[in-house]
Amino acid sequence: MKVMRTPDAAFEDIADFPFQPHYTEISDPQDGTALRVHYIDEGPRDAQVVLMMHGEPSWSYLYRHMIPPVAERGLRVVAPDLIGFGKSDKPSKKSDYSYARHVAWMRAWLEKLDLRNITLVCQDWGSLVGLRLVGEMPDRFAGVVLSNGGLPEGGPAPRAFAIWRAFSKWSPIFPIGKIVSAGTKRGLSDAEIAAYNAPFPDSGYTAAARIFPSFVPFKNNVAIPDQKKAWAVLEKFDKPFLCCFSDGDPVTRGGEARWIGRVPGTEGQPHTTLKGGHFIQEDDPKGFVDCILKVAKA
Repeated sequence: MKVMRTPDAAFEDIADFPFQPHYTEISDPQDGTALRVHYIDEGPRDAQVVLMMHGEPSWSYLYRHMIPPVAERGLRVVAPDLIGFGKSDKPSKKSDYSYARHVAWMRAWLEKLDLRNITLVCQDWGSLVGLRLVGEMPDRFAGVVLSNGGLPEGGPAPRAFAIWRAFSKWSPIFPIGKIVSAGTKRGLSDAEIAAYNAPFPDSGYTAAARIFPSFVPFKNNVAIPDQKKAWAVLEKFDKPFLCCFSDGDPVTRGGEARWIGRVPGTEGQPHTTLKGGHFIQEDDPKGFVDCILKVAKA
């Protein structure tokens, strides 16, 4: 496996991401390739962990407005970059990636850090990976805060997602910063767009971002059996599980209906509708933080 690493210089001009980088090396379970995972780690090391997981095609920069207020409440905030994104290593070929491999990579990282007593905060692919981790190791998790994501187990793809999947596969250009901006209601500044572009100096770094949409398990996707195994665990998960989907995401709007009542931990939770688009961390970070603080306890 050929692995690429975005030069540190690519991130030097980002003014609104003042967090100390941390790195952990894991081994790919299939061929033993060493992969470096970047993560943010803020707040007391002995406090409850709030694991903020980003999705496609973003990186931990997505949570920059949420990390400080949660850490300031005495919680330990850990925000990794998925392999292929941000400051983490990037296998160069699309064929290097699979849904199962992403889950295995993040499981290896989580186990190496030995994170426990975790409140999972997730959106987009952060939920597809993160909720699979809950399914595989529920004892490590104390709760879940889910926004604009899910755990598909077959069925047709929503029209808006089908369009996005085709674009990611066939478009000759793939302007990642502008893609993220289009997924917000407020729009992003030029500096913010540049920050989302930073991990991808050229198209050679974008294999993960390009291939991710094809992995979402609609129809007869190979990942469906693993999804069903995770759901079997989640259908018994009685720890706090709070949904806070946004009102303006054309793909996931109303997605809380798939969770409330099906997961025991959703009972009695103050489920909330946030204001914004798909990348709710950009549109309503305060509302998202408020939801986290209803579940995670210092």
